[in-house]
Amino acid sequence: MSQDRKRPEDVAVNYAGVSPRHMDGFEDLQSRPTKHGSFLSISYIAVSIVILFLNYFLAQYDKFVLSYFQDEVISSLNLTSADYGVLSGYATGIVYAVLAIPVAFVADYLDARVWVLSLAALWWSLCVLFQGLSHNFWQILLARIGMGIGQAPVEALSVSIISDLVEPKWLFLCESLFYVGVYVGEAVSGQIATAFSITGTPWNDALKAIGIVGMVLAVFTRLILREPARRSSIMPIEQASDPSIFATAPTTTKKIAHAKSQITASLSQIIRMRSFWLLTLSSGARQFSGNVFGFYMPSYLSSIYPSEVQLLSNYGIIVGAVGSAAVITGGLVCTGAGRWRPIMPLFITSIGGMISAGFVVTMIFSLSLAGGNQDRGTTILYGSMSAAYISAELWLGAFGSLLALLLPARTKTFCYAIYTSTIILIYSSAPEMIGLALFNYDVGSEAYVEKTRNILAILIPVGYWVAGIGFLFAVRKVRADLDGGMIEVGRISRLRKTAFATFWILLGCLTIALFVVDLVYGMG
Repeated sequence: MSQDRKRPEDVAVNYAGVSPRHMDGFEDLQSRPTKHGSFLSISYIAVSIVILFLNYFLAQYDKFVLSYFQDEVISSLNLTSADYGVLSGYATGIVYAVLAIPVAFVADYLDARVWVLSLAALWWSLCVLFQGLSHNFWQILLARIGMGIGQAPVEALSVSIISDLVEPKWLFLCESLFYVGVYVGEAVSGQIATAFSITGTPWNDALKAIGIVGMVLAVFTRLILREPARRSSIMPIEQASDPSIFATAPTTTKKIAHAKSQITASLSQIIRMRSFWLLTLSSGARQFSGNVFGFYMPSYLSSIYPSEVQLLSNYGIIVGAVGSAAVITGGLVCTGAGRWRPIMPLFITSIGGMISAGFVVTMIFSLSLAGGNQDRGTTILYGSMSAAYISAELWLGAFGSLLALLLPARTKTFCYAIYTSTIILIYSSAPEMIGLALFNYDVGSEAYVEKTRNILAILIPVGYWVAGIGFLFAVRKVRADLDGGMIEVGRISRLRKTAFATFWILLGCLTIALFVVDLVYGMG
């Protein structure tokens, strides 16, 4: 056994302050003793999180900024609606999901997460700039694919870096601050695009400006951030299937064999974890509903409240303000949860989502509940939407923190990328399937609006409840993993192997089918 391997008790105390054998998944995660409590170190951590937040915000914004210039892009590049659908649709989104995994592994293997993030940010920003320089469909398509390659690993890299940068006690809050980028991006993107429109900035100049800002940020990322030392997982280290998962890379020609063994060991560990795949599937169901909400709710609300000119602006404010407050609150709740901290993310995610489902239904039927009165309807709408967000959006940072603590320290970026890629493949299918269901309806027609309403009223609550039940079932499995109860090496049952193989075959077939549909019909 490698000298890097320590006793489970030593590792647990090093990271969490208490042995998993005695915590039963519930004991308080205390910060390990540290000398890094000075003002300078705290300031460095704060600046680092801000930089990671800005990178994540730009990565989110760059993905959908093109949608704000749809008409100008189509006319200036002589595109068809199908061409534009390919640029912004499911097909290009799959590139983001698939490429996150190898890039994340390279970052872990070379122990160069900051370097990889900096180069990725520089690359995707260059590709945004190249989109502004494009003169035809193929140029802008290649630039967007290149952008996807750069943006693919940013979430996994950032979550991994933060998990090693801060003390475990504060991890839930710090990861939640990072995930505020999701809500701020959605809230201010429209305002940024409006500012470009008011100033008469052409779409290509706007993209050039955004690309330049990203390149500057990439340089600051490399100059300021330093690769943090790896903290130990709260999982007993002896659960690993291969000591190479902890070893540093050799300097000989055995590097390829070593990389292969790390991949195998990492995959073995997450398959043998009792909680990982239930957590992943539950999160996929949760974000499936969230994607349905984000993709179709704004247009549906606009169709039933045509006289409410500020509706989308108010919608964005609620998303940004309430969503940000909610995710930070979730981090604070988990930080102050004491001995319940390891599993508190599962409770706030499951219960919060279930409660939110009722408010979502109220949103959807707000006009009917108001008796057709638009003023009363919008009052019900904004109130129920705020309640839906404050209850449903507690989870992102806290849940990401839990995964970061559970995953093997040496390859946590790689394993986290497997998680994010899987849920992207799951939730990205939502708009495509709904698009197929609405394909024969005229957009904006009464039948279209009614069909959309029925889909939203069914899929979103069902997804929230399925996810909530899954997270509650995962509580015992997380406790078992924390207590060293993973499936032993070589003891994975044939049923478990068959289930994993079946899942990936079905997900792969669904992905390929929707990929073809997207290319054929140009559904974005």
